Order: sequence, then structure tokens, then C-alpha cells
Amino acid sequence: MTMNIKKIKLNTKIIAFGLASLLIYSCGDSKSTVTEASGDDLADTDTVKAVALNVGGELFSVPSPIQTALLIQKSGIAYDKTILNASNKNGQYTTEFAKSLNLGIYGADLGYVSMYNQTQDALGYLGAVKQLADKLGVSAAFDQTTMKRINDNISNKDSMLVLVGLAYRASDSFLKTNKRPEISSLILTGGWIESMNFSVLAYKKKQTSEIKNRIAGQKQALNSIIKLMNSHNLQAATDLMKQFEELSKIYEGVTTKYTFVEPTTDEAKKITYINSVSEVLITDEQIEKIAVIITSIREKIINAKS
Repeated sequence: MTMNIKKIKLNTKIIAFGLASLLIYSCGDSKSTVTEASGDDLADTDTVKAVALNVGGELFSVPSPIQTALLIQKSGIAYDKTILNASNKNGQYTTEFAKSLNLGIYGADLGYVSMYNQTQDALGYLGAVKQLADKLGVSAAFDQTTMKRINDNISNKDSMLVLVGLAYRASDSFLKTNKRPEISSLILTGGWIESMNFSVLAYKKKQTSEIKNRIAGQKQALNSIIKLMNSHNLQAATDLMKQFEELSKIYEGVTTKYTFVEPTTDEAKKITYINSVSEVLITDEQIEKIAVIITSIREKIINAKS
């Protein structure tokens, strides 16, 4: 991953999205550029839009978990720590499979709490991320010096988040060097599951069209996740893949309606505007079915003990 840091504005939101995204981005050969941004235009940055992972020459694109956290926050839904995987559970994950998936979940959780400026909780999730990364052997960047600097800056959210971002960049280099695609894919999958969990729980609280469209629009992402996981043929993922296939069947009923509208041209500016629109159609019943499976998948992941 190549990152160009140019005139960074130390804005909590832009750095916060970088935490979760950098954790997930450490899974592949994607490129990202961090430039000056505010909370209002954060959603338009390339890093927030999607995570691209190249496996065996095939490119898989999955939305970054921070997309959902940003959407939920902008929807006016209050911060809710109870929807997260408790940070003190990280010690119960003993297999590489469970550690990797939960590292992805904790990465998404860290992005969520940071997006809401919950600094104390962010440190708890940072600790969980560090411990799992240590156990997986992918956290060379999280040494004692770095952690001390982070803890010393607990009262300065921007400084603390910048330091964590730098640590994740070093972790990215480690993963690329050691070529561990199956770990990368599991981390990415865990992050996607957690972001879906954010979405379905948010929709129960506030049924906005934006959240509804976010859930509906995950059909292609799910297909990418399935192909990605199948490419590794992991024995431990057998049950997980069965549930993903169930989820895929529900998404088969989610359709897209395309409405053609004549384009318009501004002759003075020599600009043509495309006015056609695409609408993803999904029912509340389908969302409920999706929510049931997502909840089931997530519960098995976060409660894994062996």
C-alpha cells in the first residue's frame, strides 16, 4: 500500500476513519491517499468508499466499515457501546481463524468509537486490536514506545489517533512482506460483518432510506466476500460459508430498478449531466431475514472459544 500524506488537517474524523480503514487496508495491495478533509466531505474520500483486495490476480471490492459508522452518525443515531464486541473478550480467541475474524471486528469497532469521539473506549479497542495482532504476529508496529506515546496523549484525541494511524501503516508493511492472504481475507470479512451489524441495528432504531440503501447495496460486497473466502478453501470456514450462502439467497431477491432520464447539457460550461438513476429495491421482510443471519454469524464469531 502506498500512502501519500499531504497537508493533513488533524481532524478527529478523518484520522478516525483511517484507523479502521488502515487496519482493513493492511489486508491487500490497495492504494489510498489521505488529504485534507472535513467531516462533511469525508464520505467522498477514496479510502472510505471501498477496500480493494487483490488475491490471485482478481480484485475484490468491499465497502470500508467506516462508511457505515459515518452514515449512522450522520443519521443522528446516538453512540451505543452495547452494539460492539466487548474489548475485554479478546483473550478468549485461541485459533488463528477466530483471532483474524475478531481482529476485523475490533478494527470496525475502533473506527466506530473514534468516529463518535469516544476516546476512552477507543483506547480499550486499541488494546484489543494490539493483543490480537500480537498473537497473529502482525503487529510489529505496536511496540512499547508507540503504546506509551499513545497513552501519554490520551487527552489529545487528534494526536492519539495520528499515532495509531502510523502504527497501522507499519503493520501494513509487515503483512505485505510476509504474504498472509488468508489472514488478510478473514480480517476483511470480520470488518464487513461488523459493519453489517451496525447497519441492521441502526435500521431498527431509525428506518432511514440511507441506511436501508446501505443494507441493500451490500449484494456485490457479499459476492466478493464469498469468492474471496472460497479462494482460500479454509476448513475452519465451512460453517461460515454455509451461512454466507444463505445470506446470498436472500440477496438474490434484492433487485435494482434503472430509470432512464435524458441527459442535459450546459453548453456554456460544456458539461453533460447524466440524470438516469438506479434504485435498489429491498423489503423490510428481506432486511429482517438478513439481520437474523448477520446476527447469527456475528454471535458465533465473537463467542468463539476454540
